[in-house]
Amino acid sequence: MANGTPRLAIFDFDGTLVDSQHAIQACMESAFSALGLPAPALSQTHRVIGLPLEKCMMLLAPDQSPDVHARLVEGYKSAFFALRTDGGMVEPLFPGALEALDALQAAGWQLGIATGKARRGLDAVLGSHNLHRRFVTLQTADRAPGKPDPTMLHWAMDEVGARPVDTVMIGDTSFDMAMAKAAKVGALGVVWGYHSPDDLRAAGADRLAEGYAELPGLVRELWEKQTCAS
Repeated sequence: MANGTPRLAIFDFDGTLVDSQHAIQACMESAFSALGLPAPALSQTHRVIGLPLEKCMMLLAPDQSPDVHARLVEGYKSAFFALRTDGGMVEPLFPGALEALDALQAAGWQLGIATGKARRGLDAVLGSHNLHRRFVTLQTADRAPGKPDPTMLHWAMDEVGARPVDTVMIGDTSFDMAMAKAAKVGALGVVWGYHSPDDLRAAGADRLAEGYAELPGLVRELWEKQTCAS
């Protein structure tokens, strides 16, 4: 607690806490192939991870109609459900993630998630890693406007009672950094995800973490800078 108010560290999920790129790409390929369309390359998929599915399909298939975009979304959801049901979903935590969460909690930070995932998908992965108890607020794109709109961060802070000056957003994409800037919270980029360091800096990252071992210290450093400037 800082001056009686909570400190809140909000994590993106895909590409920040879990490495879900191969599962996401497999579902993209299934959705596009079902409609006889060429599937996006993994590098193209990386560029849209974190956005709402509807926006992803618009960007990946810009020449297609809204009806096709809607069918791609449904195809992706069906493929994702089938992959999870069949036990083929592989979404490992990044090395050092659990230790960093432990360190932040030990230092008195409340933890949250703001993700482009739907709540059902987020709950499934949190359950598979026994992570639900870690997070006091879960914000998903099926219940709020997607990134980079700041609504998820506003709702997370409201739920916990945290001020923007006591909040840090941690993510791997330019959408996360832009969302943080729009909400006037700290923007901490991680370089092990799906957007480049240059993309993160251009979107407003205040700091970049090279690995999870340094992340708790950077969160504290960024918070101290914010509170000193306020």
